[in-house]
Formats: sequence, structure tokens, C-alpha cells
Amino acid sequence: MTIPLLMPRAVALARVRAILGVVLASATVGLAACASKPLIPYSTDSPALVLLPAAQGGISDKRGRFREVYCAVLEAHGHNLPDYRACDEALTRIGNEPAGSGAAVDLGPSKRQLVAVLVPGIGYDCIAPWLAPAGSAAENLRKYGYGLEVVKVDALSGTAHNAKQVRDALLAMDASATAPRLVLIGYSKGAPDILEALVNYPEIRSRVAAVVSAAGAVGGSPLANDAKQYQANLFEHFPGATCDAGDGGGVESLRTLTRKTWLAQHPLPPELRYYSLVALPSPERVSSILRSSYKKMSLIDGRNDSQVLSYDEIIPGSTLMGYANADHWALALPIARTHSTVGSLFVTQNAYPREALTEALLRFIEEDLGAAPH
Repeated sequence: MTIPLLMPRAVALARVRAILGVVLASATVGLAACASKPLIPYSTDSPALVLLPAAQGGISDKRGRFREVYCAVLEAHGHNLPDYRACDEALTRIGNEPAGSGAAVDLGPSKRQLVAVLVPGIGYDCIAPWLAPAGSAAENLRKYGYGLEVVKVDALSGTAHNAKQVRDALLAMDASATAPRLVLIGYSKGAPDILEALVNYPEIRSRVAAVVSAAGAVGGSPLANDAKQYQANLFEHFPGATCDAGDGGGVESLRTLTRKTWLAQHPLPPELRYYSLVALPSPERVSSILRSSYKKMSLIDGRNDSQVLSYDEIIPGSTLMGYANADHWALALPIARTHSTVGSLFVTQNAYPREALTEALLRFIEEDLGAAPH
């Protein structure tokens, strides 16, 4: 988005607010709901749920080692990449984070030539032409023998529909390598899209080396509970958008009852390796445009990224890699880099070292897969 220099400031600001209002109304669905109404309503239809420490919930906690890998990547490569941030500012420490192994971090070429396959969240295909990411993450990964692909899924359809698109995209990719190389990374709604694809289409599992939730809406989002699909459909009117309404199931598939019932009824394929990277910003790291949804989510738990509660971002039975000190948009959407006016006014905490994070994620997984029993 560009604002002509001669446009009166009041008109310019009104235009910026109008465009960002579309995103806010869509991506922070449910903000218009009555504040006195519970975000997670009383229901007897929900499966029985518990909230346990990670170690007691079947989660392997390897935050210490991931921190070592991420810190090594940041210091070796991060100064030459966008949005450098010191390691202790990039990751949030929660509770008694386990110590790292102390082993050296291999920063050389990838031995397995892993390919990150990103499945984006709701509405992404509508804003992608405007966002116009520079491709710097893929460029950085290629230096070290890694790859990056983005799966095109319907911006506004439900998870079952998008799972079929994930399946078709994976089967179209090269499978000539002797070992699986694809690391599926689900951002926001992309995580349940991936999980449904793995459950519904066993033919793709042999191609997958690992599955990652990156701020994934694994357990749904309370913001979706009172939201309506028409709010998400506002994305169709985003400047330059070429997306359509799809099957109209996007919001429904993000509701907490929908996601937790699906998880209860669909055990994940046990032969695959699962990882979780949680977005958990300190309060001052939440962009101004997301503070309303952050505060609303905080009525349930202050440990949220403005869209998803921290514990709802974790895949059952996964390895916990860490907590990124970034809000939901900052983790994956480089809005402020190409739209400085929007960045200065609205996405005020959007800067995050995403390129270094993606590299660290793949290096950690490659090391961890090598240490795992066959």
C-alpha cells in the first residue's frame, strides 16, 4: 500500500485505517462479540479436557537445545538478515526451561536437504499480493542446502477442504530422495489443515520427515467461537485480492469445540515426528492493532499471541521447541517490511528475525531426526 505524498494526512490515515480495518475485522474474528459473553461458552458437547504441565501431557521438552541452535544461527547469520534480535529477546523463557546439551551446533550444509513446506493461515491467499514477501527466507535457506515451498490453499475454506489441497500439493512434489525430506509447517489455520491431511490421506505420510505447528491453531481459537463466516469473507475485498469464499467453512473449522472434538476423534499417525513452536509475546511485543484481541483473549489466559492461546498451539505428543517472543502476525507475516506506514501506525511490533528462525527450525529438526531411533 502506498500513500501519495500530496494526499492530506487525514485522508491518508483514513485510507490506512480502512484497509487495515479489513484485516482486523477478518483476522481477529469475534472482536465485535459482547465482552460479557464467555469466549469459550458452557457446553456438554466438548470432549473431556485437562490442562497439564507439558511433561505430564506426553510432550517432549527440548527447548534448551532449540535455544542453543537458534542462538547459534542468530549470531552466525542473523546480523546479515532482516530484523536481527538478540537470542534472549527472540525467545520467551517459561518456567524451568531445561538446559541445553552443550553440543556444538552444525551450521554447515544440510545433509538431508530438508524442504520446509509452509501451509499458511486463514485469509493469507487474499492478502498475499498486497503483502508481496521478498522471498528472503527461501533465499537464506538455499545457501545451506535447504528448501522452502508454500502450499496454496483456499483462504476461506474449512480444514477438510484444504487438507485435500495439501495432499495434492505433496503428491506433486519430487519424491525421488531415499529419505523423506518434507518438513510440513502449519502456521495458524495451516496446522489443522496439515493434521487433517495426514489423517485422511495416508499416501502422503511416506514423504514427510516432520510436522511443525508454528503458532498453529491446533486446539482452535476462542475468537472464532462467536465469529461469523461473513467477517472472514471481508478478506475478499482486500486491495488486490483474487481469493473467493471457498466452501465457507473457515471460521467454523477454527472454533475450539470443532478442533478439540476432531483431535479427540482422530489420533495422529504415530509413525511421524511432530514439533511445536509457540508464539508467546511479552505484552509490550504485541502490535497496537492486535492489542484489543490480545486483551480479550487474556480474559481466559494472558499467555496468548492475540489469536491463539499458547497451549492450543501445541500438537499432542509433539516435541516442544520453544516460545517465540512474537505476536501472531509477527511470527510469520512481514507486513512492516514492505508497508512502512502500516508498520509505524498499526503493526508496531512486527519486526522479528523470521529467516534465522526458519533456518534454526530446520537445523534443529535435522539434528533431532538424526538422533532418533529408526
